[in-house]
Amino acid sequence: MTKEQYKAKRDELMSVANKAIDDGNLEQAKEVRGQIEALDASFEEEVRVRADMNALKDKAVINIEDKSVPANNGIKKTVPGMSAPADEEKLYRSAFARAMMGQSLEAEEQRVFDLINPGINNAAQTSADHQVMIPTTLVEEIWKEAAKIHPVLSLISMTNVKGKIEYPKENGTGSDAAWYDEDTPVADGTVATASIELDGWELAKCVPVSWKLKKMSIDAFLVYLRDNLALKMGDALATAIFSGKGKAGEEDVWKSEPLGIVTALEAESLTPQIITWTPTSDPINYAKLTSVMSKMKSGYASGAVIFAKNDFIWNHLANVLDESKRPYFIANPINGGVGMMFGKVVYEEDAAPADGMVLANVARGYKINAQENVTMYTEDHIKSRITDYMAYAIIDGKPISTAPFVYLKKSA
Repeated sequence: MTKEQYKAKRDELMSVANKAIDDGNLEQAKEVRGQIEALDASFEEEVRVRADMNALKDKAVINIEDKSVPANNGIKKTVPGMSAPADEEKLYRSAFARAMMGQSLEAEEQRVFDLINPGINNAAQTSADHQVMIPTTLVEEIWKEAAKIHPVLSLISMTNVKGKIEYPKENGTGSDAAWYDEDTPVADGTVATASIELDGWELAKCVPVSWKLKKMSIDAFLVYLRDNLALKMGDALATAIFSGKGKAGEEDVWKSEPLGIVTALEAESLTPQIITWTPTSDPINYAKLTSVMSKMKSGYASGAVIFAKNDFIWNHLANVLDESKRPYFIANPINGGVGMMFGKVVYEEDAAPADGMVLANVARGYKINAQENVTMYTEDHIKSRITDYMAYAIIDGKPISTAPFVYLKKSA
């Protein structure tokens, strides 16, 4: 279904619903409302699927090759830094948990643990002295759990490329194409190119666990680590996506972090992608919201969503009414959001800026790369009987363009 077909069908249903209300036929109006909501949901899902498929076009083809080298005993040894083979992932998951809990490993568990972490291979070296690779499945669970808390993380694909990485950036300059007849030679043109570079900034979180708590089962211990790391590392990354300050200068007191969407928008000259509102003199209304929608470039509108904190959604967006006192915001859990507005899914995102909202196509406009995904360090504190588990990652992210983003901001 095209956008034009969707709008035509929706307008038709709205006309039927309004006529039913005017005629006093409320039952028919309720029935048509259900049809409108179903149409919105169907079209939104179609848009999401198309956006996902378009995002796959930009992904590099994964080079699937055998990353293991035969050892002298005929057993395949995993290259340091790689995850365990699929058939040994479950075994390494158990070995990792036992090592983190200070328990003895069985022979097969020790073998797999040494293959994945070759630097820890004698009695003089322990997991407290070196980084320990977290099982691939556990890393995936950490970010998946973080995405449940912060929807923005579920809409951005994180790459895992060692070293710095560059992405082409929208420039908007250069000469346009022109029309010619067959007797006129084509004029020389110019194509302006630009790119963004993703570096690597350290993201770390320490989870202290009492020795008594370490007596829990392996499965319970892994869930405890997963939930705590997902909460804290997810909070830090999601907050940086919206308001991160970027690379720190020599005189800056803050540490380098990903560059946020809002930070990039506010750094622009004249801030063309920012709309302001004032509670007393310039409140949020239909015209204000349509102004926000108008700032989104057409090429990015498909797949764009709204991010806002819970209180802003229910105290402001949900209270914008039409002439018949009906809300433009449709409260209906869909695709992980809490409702829809102007055909866009509204996500409750605690990392979004306060007293405002961000209309964003993050799948098209924001890139994240992890030079090093989550690894683990441990440190015991004997007197306090606590073990610190420090998760560590090297990550960077930034917008590749400000065109896919619009910020509705409360005026100071």
